[in-house]
Amino acid sequence: MLVTGGGSGIGQACVLRILGEGGRVVAADISTDGLADTVDKAGELGDALSTVLMDVGDEGSVSNGVAEATTTLGGLDTLVNAAGILRSAHLADTTLADFEQVLRINLIGTFLVTRGAIAALHDGSGPAVVNFSSTSAQFAHPYMAAYAASKGGVLAMTHAWALEFAKAGIRFNCVQPGSISSGMTDGTGASRQSVGPGLPEDADYALFGKVAPMLPLDGGAIFAAPDAVAGVVAMLGSHDAYFITGTEVRIDGGSHM
Repeated sequence: MLVTGGGSGIGQACVLRILGEGGRVVAADISTDGLADTVDKAGELGDALSTVLMDVGDEGSVSNGVAEATTTLGGLDTLVNAAGILRSAHLADTTLADFEQVLRINLIGTFLVTRGAIAALHDGSGPAVVNFSSTSAQFAHPYMAAYAASKGGVLAMTHAWALEFAKAGIRFNCVQPGSISSGMTDGTGASRQSVGPGLPEDADYALFGKVAPMLPLDGGAIFAAPDAVAGVVAMLGSHDAYFITGTEVRIDGGSHM
């Protein structure tokens, strides 16, 4: 399995969950420190883990990284496109550079990695792709229009690819996390592919009442741990989901019921 964004947050949680279930994983990230942290946290499971530096927004980096991962694994059965960034700002203050960077990493990055991996997936065993959309793709998240646009695009691409490759037996699904703690939501991401939201100083926090989780969390927390998503990703990428394709799973504690 190849997992992008595997150096922090939900991507790292996916790597560790899949290793714990006996899978072999190549974790890809732009951050050497992030990948080193993933290796350290893998501990004795690290024998089944390899890493590769990859900037998902750069075509050459993706081409080289996917080739290296495929060679390391001896093929490819599952791809998890978890790499992403989040920028938040008022519309009037959103620069074209920031808007384009979000699209470059989240949307174009998902396209580049999937395109690079599709030949290997054709030869894989029960091949599957798990993309990362977001609850913001279908529900209002203030100050995050660029992010919402990118994740809406990922959702649409997932459906298109699911139909295109159905007869080839390659499954495409996506997860839609909401209210999940990660490098993107808490600003601790180690690389530009995991950047915090940086809400405007005058943000109206009352607007976020619409996205608060309904399920209670320990200690009154408002964000669930990344493992809430990792378990779903592991299932969608495994044979357990052999009859699931072209859909999305919302993981938000009931925020958008």
